[in-house]
Amino acid sequence: MKVVIDEKKIDEILDIGIEDIFIKENLKKKLLSGKILRVKFGIDPTGPKIHLGRAIPLRKLRQFQDLGHKVILIVGDFTATIGDPSDKLEKRPMLTEKEIKQNMKYYTKQLGMIIDLKKAEIKYNSKWLKKLNFKEIAELSESFSLQQMSARRNFKDRIEKNEEISLREFLYPLMQGYDSVATKSDVEIGGFDQLFNLKAGRIIQKHYNMPEQDILTVKMLEGVDGRKMSTSWDNIITIVDEPKDMFGKIMSIKDELISKYFLLCTDIKETEIPKSENPRDVKMKLAYEIVKIYHGEKEAKKAEENFVKTFQKKEIPEEMIEIKINKNETLVDVLIKEKIVSSKGDFRRLIEEGAITDLDINEKLNNINIITKPGMHLKIGKRRFVKIISLKNKKNGS
Repeated sequence: MKVVIDEKKIDEILDIGIEDIFIKENLKKKLLSGKILRVKFGIDPTGPKIHLGRAIPLRKLRQFQDLGHKVILIVGDFTATIGDPSDKLEKRPMLTEKEIKQNMKYYTKQLGMIIDLKKAEIKYNSKWLKKLNFKEIAELSESFSLQQMSARRNFKDRIEKNEEISLREFLYPLMQGYDSVATKSDVEIGGFDQLFNLKAGRIIQKHYNMPEQDILTVKMLEGVDGRKMSTSWDNIITIVDEPKDMFGKIMSIKDELISKYFLLCTDIKETEIPKSENPRDVKMKLAYEIVKIYHGEKEAKKAEENFVKTFQKKEIPEEMIEIKINKNETLVDVLIKEKIVSSKGDFRRLIEEGAITDLDINEKLNNINIITKPGMHLKIGKRRFVKIISLKNKKNGS
């Protein structure tokens, strides 16, 4: 493998979407040297799907890869059981091995949507972390003080609020740092909230008399509710969302995030971001570009047409959830049975908020006891569409 020395592309790696680099001068010198760098990124399978926020460092990894550097992808099947406390305002629950295996099921396929897996090394950190004995962990712990750990912003906030912090949460940076030793990384990439953990890698590499890795942190991405995009908060847009769902979610982000999404989630340069007095028009272009990256141009076009037809022209969409019903079933019972709403309370809330619309007459429902009938077309919330297609026969269920 030969390294490409392209100063313009190197500057893009070091500037676009970057929050901080430690140490920038050192990393740029390495990139200009022609040496193949081992660029590490770890991802804990805390959820089954990779969201756009997690895709940002993966896209940065692909830039390194395109210049000929070796990408080391660490799937944190062990660290996920410990739980990364970064940017968490309360104790994170430990995941079971069963939950982790389930979450990992489709990870490789999703990683391959961004990274060239044939040219990457994929490692599972249980391979080496399970082998550490208590003496080795105690020695690693000597590299950190209680004061250092307690000074972390999220820990400090929790201490001030008298909220519990588990000792295992203090161990997480040691585990992630040891990953850098095991993989002999020259560079580690992560979100800005990971800075403490990334610096831990330098400390532990020094403990083992190894060269200390450089650190590159990317900007954080807000989700559909304006908070940091996080699986825990269920405000995510995943790279495997259905095209029309992905398009619709992107259209729901706050207008002030449009430029940030362009810079962090697409290949559009800042000078190329469309200008318009109507933010919706620019957001349409943004949604199209992101769907195109993960699903192709054909699906992006279909998603755009579906959005225009459904939300702008307010026509009944072609693709809807089809539900069969029994005679005289109430709508609330049908939607709970089909897991479209979680409870009668959830249904009542939607009715009170005017969030359920009869598309055939274009009126919001206000009756919580409404009876279903074949042929109904309903919009529930912002993006769910339901079609009542037929009656079931109670005797044979057909």
